[in-house]
Amino acid sequence: MLHVDIRGQGPDLVLLHGWALHGGMWGPWLDALAGVARLHLFDLPGHGRSGWPAGTDDLAGLARAVLPRIPHGAALLGWSLGGMLAIELARQHPRHLRALLLVATTPKFLAGPDWEHGLQPAVLDEFERGLASDYRRTVQNFLALQTRGDEHALETLRRLRGKLASHGEPEPRALAAGLEILRTADLRDVLPRIALPSLVIAGEHDRLTPPGAARALAAQLPSARFQLVEHSGHAPFLSHPQPVLAEVLGFLARHPGGQCA
Repeated sequence: MLHVDIRGQGPDLVLLHGWALHGGMWGPWLDALAGVARLHLFDLPGHGRSGWPAGTDDLAGLARAVLPRIPHGAALLGWSLGGMLAIELARQHPRHLRALLLVATTPKFLAGPDWEHGLQPAVLDEFERGLASDYRRTVQNFLALQTRGDEHALETLRRLRGKLASHGEPEPRALAAGLEILRTADLRDVLPRIALPSLVIAGEHDRLTPPGAARALAAQLPSARFQLVEHSGHAPFLSHPQPVLAEVLGFLARHPGGQCA
């Protein structure tokens, strides 16, 4: 069963969180957002209060699992892995959606010979080994990496850790599947075919999805706006909520409900 918290009034906005977290971790900036949008805060499959159904071990499977709970004409706001899922949903069902908001997101998580804007594979290898021996410590280490380089790193990490278990612990199988998605998914080829209005927000000092990845993402999406949040890491909506909120509110005002591709 997929758990979704719904709050606020206005056009539908679906929020898709990152790896190992849940829909309760977005922070107080949502209070203002709920004044202009009807928020659908998903716990992704195997995370928080959502079960782990069969067939959700890749992006296509995750998209099939969440689509029935996404209202027609909704905008998607995806962070990190949730942003990759938003891109996959836009690839599969462009007429079901009205816009994309992609925060600290990349079309390809790992660096490679033809992609310099990613995490080194050895770092992900270390997380996968840690997941098998002590997944709680591994998740904590992953959170610490998310805030590295942020000018408000300690406070942002405190917020993330404080919310980590508030919806219950993630399913270890979902964590392993998520890391495999991060290892293998490559969405670069589909980007030019996604014509939805898009906002791409990057943290200047993001160590997981570097701003170069977001710039490349925005450059390949036909209708994208790029915004860099200075001095922030991988969770700019927590560390720098006001500039992120201003960008999101402005984008939603330019692309109101009732307009689908």
